[in-house]
Amino acid sequence: MPSDRAPLSLKIAAGAGLLFLHLPILLIFVYAFTTEDKSYQWPPPGLTLKWFAVTWNRPDVWAALRLSLQVAAISTAVALVLGTLCAAAVSRAHFFGRETVSLLVILPIALPGVVTGIALRSVFHIAEIPFSFWTIVLGHATFCVVVVYNNAVARFRRTSGSLIEASMDLGADSFQTLRHVLLPNIATALLAGGMLAFALSFDEVIVTTFTAGQQQTLPIWMLEELVRPRQRPVTNVVAMVVVLVTLLPILGAYYLTRGTDAVAGQGK
Repeated sequence: MPSDRAPLSLKIAAGAGLLFLHLPILLIFVYAFTTEDKSYQWPPPGLTLKWFAVTWNRPDVWAALRLSLQVAAISTAVALVLGTLCAAAVSRAHFFGRETVSLLVILPIALPGVVTGIALRSVFHIAEIPFSFWTIVLGHATFCVVVVYNNAVARFRRTSGSLIEASMDLGADSFQTLRHVLLPNIATALLAGGMLAFALSFDEVIVTTFTAGQQQTLPIWMLEELVRPRQRPVTNVVAMVVVLVTLLPILGAYYLTRGTDAVAGQGK
């Protein structure tokens, strides 16, 4: 009778892979507490909490954090509207070029960020649009829409059209059908897509570099601090914040979509 237990070699390989992926993140956390402020010395000569107070009192950190949160929130809102509408059209309507439209929607996330950034910068230059908060939002929305679209279109395709037909037959109008039938079935997919979009936008660097002008989001601030460091541990403290801010939405999206294999009306 075959054993359900994984062989030791597979466990070692899995552990080595996880260590390779997460050890650098753990080092960031350690260096946030080091007493050395000019280099990454290992092991740290000592541990201290003073860099958290220093970071708290740095106005440039707060300005960058505020900008990143605002950009991520608005980009996510734009993505939720456009991504859901695109998903509804592609999954529910039959028209010429539907698959081409689907490909064009997901193309931005498949392209290298440098290509997207250069393309957006060229468009802004030709249209004489000055770099501002809104140019960053437009840049981030290009890939945030894809994340929401992928989640929403998968859920739409697993939701039976007979539910909508039954709702209409029972006298519900379009708004009532949307509110009481469609939204309850796609809500977790939209929430998960929105969380992932927020996380992607919050820590985006490449596209932001081409669309931000002189503004600094938190990742751009971190990059500048690494190039011209003043207090290295402050950068690590900020990196801890970025890890936590992006990790929580990803975990939330995972738990929201983990038990949604069965959708109301599926297969009927």
